[in-house]
Amino acid sequence: MRINRLYIIIALLLVTAQVKAATTVENVRIWAENGKTRVVLDLSKPSTHNIFTLRGPDRLVIDLKEGRLAPALDNLPNGVGSVKTIRSGVLANGQLRVVLDLTEDVRSRSFTAGPNPQYGDRLVIDLERTGSLQTVKRASEAYNPGRDIIVAVDAGHGGHDPGAIGQARTREKDVALSVSRELAARINAEHGMRAIMVRTGDYYVDHRRRMEIAHQSGADLFVSIHADAVRDRRANGATVYALSLKGASDEEARLLAERENKSVHIGGVSLDGKDEVLASVLLDLSQNAALSASLDVGAKVIGELNRIVKVRRKTVQQAGLLVLKSPDMPSILVETAYISNPSEEKLLRNKAHQSKLAKAILAGVRNYFYANPPPDTQIAMDVRRAPAGHVRHKIARGDTVSELAERYDVSPAAIRSANKLSNDNIRIGQVLSIPVFAGS
Repeated sequence: MRINRLYIIIALLLVTAQVKAATTVENVRIWAENGKTRVVLDLSKPSTHNIFTLRGPDRLVIDLKEGRLAPALDNLPNGVGSVKTIRSGVLANGQLRVVLDLTEDVRSRSFTAGPNPQYGDRLVIDLERTGSLQTVKRASEAYNPGRDIIVAVDAGHGGHDPGAIGQARTREKDVALSVSRELAARINAEHGMRAIMVRTGDYYVDHRRRMEIAHQSGADLFVSIHADAVRDRRANGATVYALSLKGASDEEARLLAERENKSVHIGGVSLDGKDEVLASVLLDLSQNAALSASLDVGAKVIGELNRIVKVRRKTVQQAGLLVLKSPDMPSILVETAYISNPSEEKLLRNKAHQSKLAKAILAGVRNYFYANPPPDTQIAMDVRRAPAGHVRHKIARGDTVSELAERYDVSPAAIRSANKLSNDNIRIGQVLSIPVFAGS
């Protein structure tokens, strides 16, 4: 009897410990605006989560590791927008499952957000009709149908700041500028895209000034080019960074503190005169959207870099890097290689290798924007434009995507899209489907 009692006490202690360790969903908020639906789970602390969709009927499932609903959360909110109802239950493995019953086919994007002056940790799920999910677009941008997508290309360091220096005295600032020039040239040759060079020569630009240049140019994306260095000369591989949540929180606090003293604009909206809660909400929404897009485009770039070089980390890393802290513009930093590794330093000095790096970065950026084009751009118009028909073309020696585009009077991007090509690599004997548009 005493043993049984001991087992019961131990079991109760284990259950209590599990409850204490669990992440509590303290509130569920949902709203819909401009065809988009956002669901926010307010959490007691960060939690590992998994999201997937089920069909017949359409559902979005969110599993939170060791999650629980707060006792006070008796009733989940009614559905709005793309969400019909919200249900929840605890699985046998201890995960909390939240199910969104959907009214339509949607694309989902999720991201976590750290505490701000109004809310604690959050899991944010954005829903939008399939095929219409857009990248971050600042409210200050005038609607200009057919405009180019603008990419700010930032060559790291410069002038009095050489950056890292390799064993053969290769300077990071020189490599960054060479790769950036190659990347900008390739972007400018791309249909519907245009590059802005943050620095065009060997001079230093302050980190915040780099962001200002990108903003003043109306950039849709900020890409900073660097070369990593550590003491261990064996370290190798490329890495892609986006802003960390901690870095975002620090920048939010700085901007909130400055809003009373000088003009601070977020997404084209001035924070001057806004009360702290409203200003914080505006900042939070803008930063979270930009961070989500940064992670998406970073993942595309990693995928393309992985085709040509070793990638040190297969996922986007996050750090509080000042140059990435623009609160309303997707921003990534690409560490192209380790300049401290003699073999990689040698590659970084090679023009052909620099060209390969630029080509891969462009391919990742291009893949992202063809999936998420800003609505007023030429690329968005191209994506929406349905071809009148297709011509089958068998690749012969000497054929290139750009030559075929000129021959058939279509854009290289249209050929890549029709054939699901992530780059311009084609092979002899391959059969391509060439889209033919009305009036072509």
